[in-house]
Amino acid sequence: MPHDTPLITTIVAGLCLAFVLGAVAQRIRVSPIVGYLLAGVALGPYTPGFVADQSLASELAEIGVILLMFGVGLHFSLKDLWSVRAIAIPGAVVQIGVATVFGAAFGVLLGWPLGAGIVFGLALSVASTVVLLRALQERRLVNTDRGRIAIGWLIVEDIVMVFTLVLLPALAPLLSGELQGEAAAPVVRPEEFATTILVTVAKVAGFVALMLVVGRRVVPWILHYVAHTGSRELFRLAVLAIALGAAFGAAQLFDVSFALGAFFAGMILSESALSQQAASETLPLRDAFAVLFFISVGMLFDPSILIREPIAVLMTVVIIVVVKSLAALAIVLAFRHPLRTALTVAVSLAQIGEFSFILVGLGVAQGLLPELGRELVLAGAIISIVLNPLLFLALDRLRPWLERRDVTVTAEPPGKAEPVSVEMTKQRGHAILVGYGRVGHWVGKALERTGVPLLVIDEKDDVVEKLEADNLEVFAGNATTLLHLANPAEAKALLVAIPDAFEAGQIVAQARAANANLLIVARAHSDAEAAYLSNYGATIVVQGAREIADAMVASLADKAARP
Repeated sequence: MPHDTPLITTIVAGLCLAFVLGAVAQRIRVSPIVGYLLAGVALGPYTPGFVADQSLASELAEIGVILLMFGVGLHFSLKDLWSVRAIAIPGAVVQIGVATVFGAAFGVLLGWPLGAGIVFGLALSVASTVVLLRALQERRLVNTDRGRIAIGWLIVEDIVMVFTLVLLPALAPLLSGELQGEAAAPVVRPEEFATTILVTVAKVAGFVALMLVVGRRVVPWILHYVAHTGSRELFRLAVLAIALGAAFGAAQLFDVSFALGAFFAGMILSESALSQQAASETLPLRDAFAVLFFISVGMLFDPSILIREPIAVLMTVVIIVVVKSLAALAIVLAFRHPLRTALTVAVSLAQIGEFSFILVGLGVAQGLLPELGRELVLAGAIISIVLNPLLFLALDRLRPWLERRDVTVTAEPPGKAEPVSVEMTKQRGHAILVGYGRVGHWVGKALERTGVPLLVIDEKDDVVEKLEADNLEVFAGNATTLLHLANPAEAKALLVAIPDAFEAGQIVAQARAANANLLIVARAHSDAEAAYLSNYGATIVVQGAREIADAMVASLADKAARP
């Protein structure tokens, strides 16, 4: 019996083609994101062959955004968000203003009304949540100072876009230049405009208050209750229900975006001891739906615009990639942050995404923006998303130079800055510990008790501050770029305690290349990970499950041997 299955067809065709093209992109040393976008173009209505259901793909992609923001919220506490308010709020507002002005000026040059140019500029001013977070997570920068600033900046942009989407219908007649009556009075009266703003502020404030007051108590309690049932399946379902339910409720009840709703749900849950488990449970679905997001973006792209309007497309990309980046770079440097932080934030924001698509769609529906405007935004989004991994790659190449560069680093008012630079350790015959989390903490304490000289590499600022207070030598950042400064050539041992086997393999390979006789101990979760790390040069690989099993058997044997 034949069945009409557009949902299954869209998922299967999208994921299969994305896998093939993503693997090809990875093979030629290009980001897999490029392959995902090309898969969307191939499945879209502007290329010959099979055409997937575009509306279904967009809704599936929205789930990916929700899960991604929920995962970020799990690692981004309210304290972290508050700590970057001094730069994130004014920085995001000024950068949005700069991009809007350039976009509006370009729109006027194209012969559009000023209102159309403003909508166009606003669409170019806000970065993609998925692209930014994907780049930060791949480089383990989410919990660093640079990552918190970039994410805080993004949250402020999202809040501004929420207000824009709410106010745009009310302002549409004013922006389009329509006047009412013989007196030529604007359709939007001041009292109506003020009322709309107050209602919007009240809705956002109400949602935040509900999450902070009620959600802080209810959400962790639900998760702890489910955890005590012992059902992993029910726990996983509870995590997904909290993420998706909070996002949907925020959108339906408070007119807040799905992304912000999910972010606050994750941020509330981060205070629970089960936050790490919740993050791991959502990871597979988050990655799968993030791929569907890129596919949905590719489906919107009409490649013919590159031939019909090449100059307009080029100028759009320049505003997104160059103007926005330079504005962000100047703002972060003006707040006396290091050049590495400024470049990370600038590169992170050098693209546009989901809010841009929503805004231009609303602009076209309200008669404010011509169809050409939407096509230019989509072309700019595709090209900037493709270019963004290349910009991060260039930044990665500059990282050793940036880390050695003596820059002024401070989040305090001018006058309290102090120079910070990372130099080669003077230790010899020491142990290098990568990662000071749950496992690394036990390892570090044990090494301290034995008196072995220790150097720690960790990305979390609070961990680094605590270790420095304990007079331990510690490097803040990613071990793949800082390992050479830990002097592995003259170290006694390297202990890799991070859970990410892929990154651990890169660290092990670097250390083995620097010291053929170095004792390298790494952790793994499976036989495949153990083999992977051993192939890269690990001397000993410890598997948690196997060690627990051995300890249980040893305990049983010891008990049986006693009289």
